[in-house]
Amino acid sequence: MALSPKMLSRQRRQSRVRRRLRGMDARPRLCVYRSGKHIYAQVISDETGRTLASASTLSAALKEAGKSGNKDAAKRVGALIAQVCQERGIRDVVFDRNGFLYHGRVKALAEAAREAGLQF
Repeated sequence: MALSPKMLSRQRRQSRVRRRLRGMDARPRLCVYRSGKHIYAQVISDETGRTLASASTLSAALKEAGKSGNKDAAKRVGALIAQVCQERGIRDVVFDRNGFLYHGRVKALAEAAREAGLQF
């Protein structure tokens, strides 16, 4: 199955960003994935290969909150991931936009996570 030019461009951007970013145990990687209907955020330690925290519009806390594919939903996910990280003692992260442009829902999630106390 051949990839569409849009997906191929995203994969190129993703590999270019991933070359420079590395999530350590002291400063894990906050990785964002945006689909048409939902947005997902994971905090990953690349040293151990483990997901330390995750949140999405499919999380139980956010599932009932209304629409899931807009900026408001992304802000709620950003605040939730910051809250989960702080409960687990994670303060500093490296932001990985995962090949998506830093605009719209990705930017809204990042700004909400910053406002809720994450440092990146």
